[in-house]
Amino acid sequence: MNNTAAESNPVVVPKPQSGLWKRVVRNRYIYLMILPGFLYFLIFKYIPMFGLVISFQDYQPYKGIMGSEWVGLKHFERLFTDSEFWNIFKNTLVVFVVNIVFYFPVPILLALMLNEVASSYFKRVVQTIVYIPHFLSWVIVVSISFVMLTMDGGLINELIAYFGGQPINFLMSEEWFNPIYVIQVIWREAGWGTIVYLAAMAAIDPGLYEAARMDGAGRFRQIWHITLPSIRSVVIVLLILKIGNVLDTSFEHIYLLLNSMNKNVAEILDTYVYTTGLKQGQYSFSTAVGLFKSVIGLLLVMFSNWLAKKFGEDGIY
Repeated sequence: MNNTAAESNPVVVPKPQSGLWKRVVRNRYIYLMILPGFLYFLIFKYIPMFGLVISFQDYQPYKGIMGSEWVGLKHFERLFTDSEFWNIFKNTLVVFVVNIVFYFPVPILLALMLNEVASSYFKRVVQTIVYIPHFLSWVIVVSISFVMLTMDGGLINELIAYFGGQPINFLMSEEWFNPIYVIQVIWREAGWGTIVYLAAMAAIDPGLYEAARMDGAGRFRQIWHITLPSIRSVVIVLLILKIGNVLDTSFEHIYLLLNSMNKNVAEILDTYVYTTGLKQGQYSFSTAVGLFKSVIGLLLVMFSNWLAKKFGEDGIY
């Protein structure tokens, strides 16, 4: 009787959950926090990569990707044989070099100075002041520059005229384009760029500074022998990421500064893609330019990461 009852009502033993699924369930709230960022990159970064195929087509919107004619490397041949493209490529490299040489060190220097401030109240006030410009759009930044630099009542030209000089057409000048560009970048982004460096400096063991002071090291020697070596890995990582964006400059910023008089030095790949792709409807050619930019950026990231590892740094992967 008992055996019959046991056979008719078998005990169901739950299967143990896999280790991966158990970790997902246990950390479900963390994964929910990650989900918006994951969806952003999936929808706006990875899925659009399938559209790169039109750089090998003579893409026609009304025919779609499947119906457009394949032309192979035609657009890349045009790209590499176009003298205008190489001038634009040179302009893009110049803007990148100006960024690396004049802007990249500024957040490091600013972070070092803020780190030496003894008064926490004064330090917070200064940090707040230098962070504020980051929250202004490039439209506002360029508009402020226009009001100050224009020849029609601009503050700078009024001061030049007051002291007996001749007004300078800053906004239309090829020579002044890069200086104006880098000054605007420094003013808007330098304060915000200090956040990572200050966080890295906060993790330095205070005992190292105490030992250095006992050995008679002054402030500059402490910075040179303790602070800078401690944040070196952070500087290398940010530099590698910056190098990866060598051809990906700020489109909005450059486009607002661009005009017919400084176009010869101000036209860069981003504005060129916008002009040829959206204004002229050359979708396949502009996609080929974008693909060229992406490949160059990827190769430079891989090379700079390999170079960093050769010199004993961690790199980014």
